[in-house]
Amino acid sequence: MCLAIPALIKSIDGQQAEADIEGVTRQVSLQLTPEAKVGDYALLHTGYAISIIDPDEAEETLKLLREISEVNP
Repeated sequence: MCLAIPALIKSIDGQQAEADIEGVTRQVSLQLTPEAKVGDYALLHTGYAISIIDPDEAEETLKLLREISEVNP
């Protein structure tokens, strides 16, 4: 099973971005999402931003992931 996680794009340098996932920052590739801007939420999978998503959808997904982690620590 594959999972893509929403992350907030904090900065962009060429085709690389710094993205925040619940307080953890990661360097990610924007090769698949050249339209990404600082402040966008992107779905991340294996180090790549694979799509830009609506902030409400991102927050709802993060909320559900937090709930799952609380049930299955």
